[in-house]
Amino acid sequence: MKNLFQMGNMLKSVLLLTIILFAAPQSKGQQLKPAESGYAPVNGLKVYYEVYGEGKPLVLLHGAFMTIETNWGQLIPELSKTRKVIAVELQGHGHTPFSDRKLDQATLASDVEGVMNHLKVDSADVVGYSMGGSIAYKLTIQSPKRVKKLVIISSTYKSTGWRPEIAGAFKNMKPEMFANTPMKTAYDAVAPDKTNWTKFVEKMIVFAGTPFDMGDANIAKITSPVLIIAGDNDGLDKIELIKTYQLLGGDKFADMGEMPKSHLAIVPAQGHVSLMMQTKTISAYLNDFLK
Repeated sequence: MKNLFQMGNMLKSVLLLTIILFAAPQSKGQQLKPAESGYAPVNGLKVYYEVYGEGKPLVLLHGAFMTIETNWGQLIPELSKTRKVIAVELQGHGHTPFSDRKLDQATLASDVEGVMNHLKVDSADVVGYSMGGSIAYKLTIQSPKRVKKLVIISSTYKSTGWRPEIAGAFKNMKPEMFANTPMKTAYDAVAPDKTNWTKFVEKMIVFAGTPFDMGDANIAKITSPVLIIAGDNDGLDKIELIKTYQLLGGDKFADMGEMPKSHLAIVPAQGHVSLMMQTKTISAYLNDFLK
């Protein structure tokens, strides 16, 4: 029993450390100022966005507890050289105000579509990391004509796509565990109302711990080319990941036929956190797939 208790504490500590780390390393990466920024009135909420560069639109969706800067700060300067980059901050994150509205993938995906409508963007390539990846999947399922190419970084369309210990760890998370973290500092720097921090964290813990499944059949119906990028040790169940790739038409013997339009990249020696720090690697994959 003592060993089980220690293991539970270890999982909580590892998860918290993961969240803290992926919020911190990127925070000083963004060097550019947006060409445009503002709030889109969507579904009773004002959703914040930033626009960089010119060209074909590329929508970026951040991970849980993150902001545009902390997630995409090092990638935006590279991506905006050839693309019109539209970065969105989801409900309660960054500049987007806290709301008592329930958090779920369908609503958040609808918010993203609303931002696209506000900016008069009929369709775009979409990149999502972690939580943003699940929202990107949902957007593609709900509104397939809005997504040209889809990039999913270290994410899944169902909660069982994560290793079991990930779901188990979220059950024990408490808001006080997030105090005095770089995440809290980033929130305080841009949030419209800093007093909502605890309520925001509580809502996110519930959201992160709620099982979800968008359906194998819906994934199999996706017609957009999909690039899945994962770390070899990023917390995703790799058996489930291969099944996802197969649903998308991948895992073929291409020498005996056509190369699948969807691709899978497994980056060696990378976890969920460290994967997003590999700016050159991620950028190279994106530029090659989205060209």
